[in-house]
Amino acid sequence: MADEPDDPLRRRLAAQRAHRAQAEHEGSKPFFRSLGIIGGLGWLIVLPALAGLALGRWLDTHFASGIFWTAPLLMVGLGIGCHQAWKRIHRP
Repeated sequence: MADEPDDPLRRRLAAQRAHRAQAEHEGSKPFFRSLGIIGGLGWLIVLPALAGLALGRWLDTHFASGIFWTAPLLMVGLGIGCHQAWKRIHRP
């Protein structure tokens, strides 16, 4: 049963071997390219969080509601940013 060609574990292992072989063939990525990717991921998280913060502060000053809107919209922005970063990391 484990020798079936459609076994998910065997497909996953074959994909990992192919990925490793491709990485060995291409070599390592330059340091500054990796640094740029990390910086881009940081901005993907920070910008939506700042947008949620700004919108929340504007709503709170408009309605004089303390931090009623700021805290939840900051969390929503942070969640959106983390989701976008997750999608970017796991993009094929």
